[in-house]
Amino acid sequence: MSRIPRDRTNPAGKRPGKIGRAGKDAPAVEPLNIVHGALPSREVILRFIADHPQKASKRELAKAFGLKGDNRVELKHMLQELEQEGMLQKNRKSLIRPGALPPVTVLDITTRDKDGDLIGRPAEWPEDQGVAPAVAIRQQSPAGRQGKGKAPVAGLGDRILAKIFPAVDRGGPAYTARIIKVIDRRRGASMGVFRTAPGGGGRLLPIERRGEEMVIDPDFTGGATDGDLVEVEIARLGRFGLPRAKVLSVVGSVGSEKAISMIAIHAHGIPHVFPPAVIAEADAAKPASMSHREDWRDVPLITIDPADAKDHDDAVYAELDPSPDNPGGVIVTVAIADVSWYVRPNSPLDREALKRGNSVYFPDRVVPMLPERISNDLCSLKEGVDRPALAVRMSFSGEGRKIGHTFHRIMMKSAAKLSYQQAQAAIDGKPDDQTGPMLEPILKPLWHAYEVMKRGRDRRQPLELDMPERKILLKPDGTVDRVVVPPRLDAHKLIEEMMIQANVCAAETLEKKRQPLIYRIHDGPTLAKQEILREFLATLGISLAKGGNMRANNFNGILAKADGTPHQTMVNEMVLRSQSQAIYGPENIGHFGLNLMKYAHFTSPIRRYADLIVHRALVGSLGFGEGGITPDEEAALDDIAAEISTFERRAMAAERETVDRLIAHHLSGRVGEEFAGRVSGVTKSGLFVALPDYGADGFVPISTLGTDYFIYDEAHQALSGERTGLGYRLGDSVTVKLAEAIPLAGALRFEMISEGREMPAAVRSFHKAGRRDRGQVRKKPGTRPPRGRH
Repeated sequence: MSRIPRDRTNPAGKRPGKIGRAGKDAPAVEPLNIVHGALPSREVILRFIADHPQKASKRELAKAFGLKGDNRVELKHMLQELEQEGMLQKNRKSLIRPGALPPVTVLDITTRDKDGDLIGRPAEWPEDQGVAPAVAIRQQSPAGRQGKGKAPVAGLGDRILAKIFPAVDRGGPAYTARIIKVIDRRRGASMGVFRTAPGGGGRLLPIERRGEEMVIDPDFTGGATDGDLVEVEIARLGRFGLPRAKVLSVVGSVGSEKAISMIAIHAHGIPHVFPPAVIAEADAAKPASMSHREDWRDVPLITIDPADAKDHDDAVYAELDPSPDNPGGVIVTVAIADVSWYVRPNSPLDREALKRGNSVYFPDRVVPMLPERISNDLCSLKEGVDRPALAVRMSFSGEGRKIGHTFHRIMMKSAAKLSYQQAQAAIDGKPDDQTGPMLEPILKPLWHAYEVMKRGRDRRQPLELDMPERKILLKPDGTVDRVVVPPRLDAHKLIEEMMIQANVCAAETLEKKRQPLIYRIHDGPTLAKQEILREFLATLGISLAKGGNMRANNFNGILAKADGTPHQTMVNEMVLRSQSQAIYGPENIGHFGLNLMKYAHFTSPIRRYADLIVHRALVGSLGFGEGGITPDEEAALDDIAAEISTFERRAMAAERETVDRLIAHHLSGRVGEEFAGRVSGVTKSGLFVALPDYGADGFVPISTLGTDYFIYDEAHQALSGERTGLGYRLGDSVTVKLAEAIPLAGALRFEMISEGREMPAAVRSFHKAGRRDRGQVRKKPGTRPPRGRH
């Protein structure tokens, strides 16, 4: 569930002193004293990076300081040491100070300062870094930079892509920004819950923590009734009293799933209504021609998807390799819907798809990246219907090594639409009328090919976390029925591995063609996170080797040691927390989790804009005809990657918060009941407890744990009583009582029923050493427990 806010200091909120000039768009400030050709000190490096975020790559640093030969090598080592010490961190191809904003950032313009200038904040900001830093928006003259072209102009409520500079003025925001592009112009509508007032009219209760209560006059209720979720616009602002608002639309009761998902859509600014021009373009689209296409309609490609899938963007087929040079080998064909044929660069469809970045999935609805005419019809690989596609034929040796591949632009006709469960049942000996005839010619060769590919995967050893995914099943009225953990079938793994290999082929082909593209990149865990994990594992008697050259199989060894022990779930969670977040970028650093050097998303262009860019790059570089990538797109890949990475995080947050609100609403009638749970997080402020049966978690404030003096031990992930030695650790099974449920905030508050257990000797020695500087909190009698997020 939503985390209860913790008191933290925001590292990005510290205002830098006057700095060197950060590019021609930044204000003039006191320059650094740089000795050209001499290796700078660590302090000078750190200050230069803070002052010049757009020049914070290894190459730019070497150029700025005039370093050559051995000095360039020494600079590389110095930067690695600063990363290991946590003084620097990677952001795509640049280096930034921890907690600092990257050189290009997506901002939401939220307010104005006392002088009327616009102030923005990062659209997405990690909770564990405190309050997002404020950024002063510098509007340019209408003539644009140096009088060339039109400068983008933004206003309150807009979302922008901006170039970031450290601020000079110590009395204002920590950063200034120049607008690169206005991503979304928001209409200024607010959302809240309508509550009727005596005598008519009502009040609007905000759904956001920073929201403001508003008065709604009787003539402006728009037919809303008590408890409705409504969208409003401000009707009048006065010097005194609350703002007055007018209801624009009634979304529905806050008890329905539709309303709860709309809260997340609104709170995160997710575009969910297609403009008329986009719908018109989609409706006018015609079926693709055979121009520059091979006819593969006789190839028995099939789709295997969730039973409730409405669009089908990938199909597969496999056969034995007839080549005598590849004994025991297989040929696997993956065909992907040719979205690039229909969605052309800079068209209304394309601009809207980029604005969305990806489809967003809620328990009962999808906010698609593309209109249904494209996603569910023309680009959906429907059974028995001609459909355009990009296909890759991959050859694997008997040991599972990929030995070659080729790309083709084709016209295909899906031989069957199967669900995962249906395909798996046929392989398990329970075919139905549809799968029976295709068992021998299609399904068994697919499963044989997967077994061959699995040998290569096992040798590659990607990160194998055991974190079951829960799915919410809804009742007809949109409320929660139950939460289940769907079984992980071989059918799922087969499709997953074939898609991964197709993505590898896309990256390899485009690199060979020297074609700019957007990679899916995943950096390894930082040394700081490795150290936290190492200290924690040591408390369980599990060792983690030191050094910066960690690989995914190092973590798999740890997971194997914990398998079957009481600590299994806890170790999986800690390993997951140690990992970096995967993002999109035009500079390749590989994919740590998959243990792959070259990886680009190619297999889901209906729902991910990154895949559409890769499709266009393949079409253009391989001479496949219309719909290829343009020079303007190639020049904008940095900005596109930054935008879609932000939109991906936005979608994940919206999906998670919707689930949180649904579960909180589901449990709101069970306040006072006891539940079996597991400690899923330990902080200085208290414990997070997960309810496995509900896929939810809530907070236990430390002030409710008891009268002992509780000490927070980060290394052991424990809160323990100094006097009794009893406490709670990450992964402990506990019983809690639901004390409060706040559906609109998606927050649950628990009271601990279970007594703390005796802490290990290592934790007790931590107490005796008196190392309270790492954080401790005492129960304060008479204080009210902190509430959840509102």
